[in-house]
Amino acid sequence: MFLLLPFDSLIVNLLGISLTVLFTLLLVFIIVPAIFGVSFGIRKLYMKTLLKIFAWATLRMERGAKEKNHQLYKPYTNGIIAKDPTSLEEEIKEIRRSGSSKALDKTPEFELSDIFYFCRKGMETIMDDEVTKRFSAEELESWNLLSRTNYNFQYISLRLTILWGLGVLIRYCFLLPLRIALAFTGISLLVVGFTMCANISISTQTPQLSCCCRFKEFLSKHVHLMCYRICVRALTAIITYHNRKNRPRNGGICVANHTSPIDVIILASDGYYAMVGQVHGGLMGVIQRAMVKACPHIWFERSEVKDRHLVAKRLTEHVQDKSKLPILIFPEGTCINNTSVMMFKKGSFEIGATVYPVAIKYDPQFGDAFWNSSKYGMVTYLLRMMTSWAIVCSVWYLPAMTREKDEDAVQFANRVKSAIARQGGLVDLLWDGGLKREKVKDTFKEEQQKLYSKMIVGNHEDRSRS
Repeated sequence: MFLLLPFDSLIVNLLGISLTVLFTLLLVFIIVPAIFGVSFGIRKLYMKTLLKIFAWATLRMERGAKEKNHQLYKPYTNGIIAKDPTSLEEEIKEIRRSGSSKALDKTPEFELSDIFYFCRKGMETIMDDEVTKRFSAEELESWNLLSRTNYNFQYISLRLTILWGLGVLIRYCFLLPLRIALAFTGISLLVVGFTMCANISISTQTPQLSCCCRFKEFLSKHVHLMCYRICVRALTAIITYHNRKNRPRNGGICVANHTSPIDVIILASDGYYAMVGQVHGGLMGVIQRAMVKACPHIWFERSEVKDRHLVAKRLTEHVQDKSKLPILIFPEGTCINNTSVMMFKKGSFEIGATVYPVAIKYDPQFGDAFWNSSKYGMVTYLLRMMTSWAIVCSVWYLPAMTREKDEDAVQFANRVKSAIARQGGLVDLLWDGGLKREKVKDTFKEEQQKLYSKMIVGNHEDRSRS
């Protein structure tokens, strides 16, 4: 046996006491409040303190940049082009009026000046593209002591540099280890808790089985809430929920705008949902298998994901059972940078279920929640999240919506999308989020050609009949 020297024994004792104190603090101030869904207000006080520090740092940075005649913020093209909501026919009429005395109704044939309309539209799209800029993080108007949010950051003053360095130490040496420990705790409890819930009905084949099933459902729901609330605290997430009376109910579908993978954690920490997704391997696979044992989640094999009829059938069977949890779906199919809502895929709006819209709006001052999957992998993204100051967001539960008689699935999806965009203060776009990785479809180009052709040929036919 090894004998410890007095100095070594003192170090071991101090280390043991430190770990005990740390675990006790985690248990008292984070894990236990997460179990009961209460808060001591520490995160809100932390947020208010950060806001004061950010305000001082921004003023100091602006003053220093002005003295040195440096550009502080990266130029942003949003809003530099004034676009009037006019039709193709009206704009070409205006071009013809300004260029010649001939009007469109008098001259239905092609004119060379018509080319200027398409040239101008092309230049506007290049200078102020409303699609691709939705797939990159927005530049903040104020600095939050994160160099990743201001690409033109440079030395301003010694005090500001010291404050930034102190922030790096706090985020990487204190917050990051704490958040990793909380995330590990939450995921471990999730796997263990759901595995225990799954074994309740198997080990208790008795006449009191129905009572055991109710207990299993009660236990799985509370394990679900407890674990997701711990994971929320692992991100120092400060969430404000509005209109909780409109929360999704069993037998329905919850649809929300999609910014980040943590959208799931944000919503699941305030309600119970059945998840839909593809079967994964590794750690994610272990979590999925544990979850599906305790709750009726819907996981698809890789070969089944592209089978629309199979997916629709599984979703329909789930929502027809009013005892099952509401399905959580993000119809955009990809992450958008939380400035807009893009086209909703129609699949989840075809099955005739009640839809519960939810709007999620993040505050980028404390940390950018947007996941640019084409630039960062999941591990890198989670590291950026855990080294941010906090994740602050608001969640609005909107009234339930159903498909009207004279409405198809696409129109219903657009109506739900508009309601989410309006409530969250987001831009409502008709473009497909799939443009993040794909080229523009030829049908979009052909649509403009057909409009112009119809305008010319249609006017010519009208004159022939008259």
